[in-house]
Amino acid sequence: MQRVCFTLKLRESTLPEYIERHRNVWPEMQDALRATGWTNYSLFLAPGGLLIGYVEVEDFNAAREAMKALPVNVRWQTEMLPFFDSSANADDAMQPLPEIFHLD
Repeated sequence: MQRVCFTLKLRESTLPEYIERHRNVWPEMQDALRATGWTNYSLFLAPGGLLIGYVEVEDFNAAREAMKALPVNVRWQTEMLPFFDSSANADDAMQPLPEIFHLD
């Protein structure tokens, strides 16, 4: 199982709405994440709009590609794009950070 941490940058002006949207993630989006192997998935918000994600998956690249192929994810990413400080959607912008320590 891979433990993956990644960062993304949000536009500070959109933070309240972004947070609200994630209080009500569509059930079909949650089902899609589970079906494509995303487990123990969390998002954290740091000052300045830095979004930090953590997920456990068998294969991060395969899980990400599986999500990108689903219509529900395409709809979600289209709606989320204006929140990010990037022209790429989150699926393409998220890059794993190297793990340098882990305590079991």
